[in-house]
Order: sequence, then structure tokens, then C-alpha cells
Amino acid sequence: MKKDIEIPVAKDVYVVIAHEWNKEFLGKDWNAYLINNRSTTIEMALVVSKGYDGERKTSTLRYAFGVVKAKGFEKIEMVQEEVLNLNNEFYVTYYADNKLYEKRFFFAKNSVSEKDLVQIPLLEMEGIFAK
Repeated sequence: MKKDIEIPVAKDVYVVIAHEWNKEFLGKDWNAYLINNRSTTIEMALVVSKGYDGERKTSTLRYAFGVVKAKGFEKIEMVQEEVLNLNNEFYVTYYADNKLYEKRFFFAKNSVSEKDLVQIPLLEMEGIFAK
């Protein structure tokens, strides 16, 4: 029965968009990161990202990470300034503790800006957490 189905809640895994210095182009770029703040590793992490706003939309991009270490992170993608003017979604699915977890992370359009930056401890840089 439905009441017997356990749906695990994803905790301590985040998506952030960080503002970081690009040594090659001598400027700051926006980059999306998957952060594992758990005390255990996560495996087979899949990230699906897309941006949209009415008729405008980006391509759907997919990324796979075999293992994300405990208290670790992986860079997902560079996010262009124009894409920040759209709603951005990141669907994250991963395997941990013998269970499959899934969570949707959302950045509302124009919500990523320099004035809203906070310190991201594991990355040791400034960024914005997804909702």
C-alpha cells in the first residue's frame, strides 16, 4: 500500500551558484556546484539542469558524477549571465545509504546577483544557495 512506501528525504546535499575568479579570462564567472555536506559519500549522482521563462528556454543538460566525497563538492557547469535572467532548475538524483534520493533545486530568475552573495564554507568562496 501507499502508506508502506518510504520516500527518503534528501538532506545535506546542495546546489549553489558561486561567483569565482577565472584566471584564464581575468574576470569573475558564475559556476554551479553540487555540494555533499553529508558525513558519507554519495554515489551515482546525476544532475539535470535547465533554464526557462515562458517561451524562452535553454537546452536540458545532464551530468553524472560517480562519487562525491563526504564534505566534498563537484563543479556542475559554468552559468552564463544571460541564463541567470531565466528560472534555473537542477534536479539531483543520487544513491546513498542503500537508498535512492532525489531533490529539485531552484533559482528564480534574476535571484543570482553579487548583492546577495553569502560565504559557502566548503567551497571557500561566495555564492548563492538554491531553494
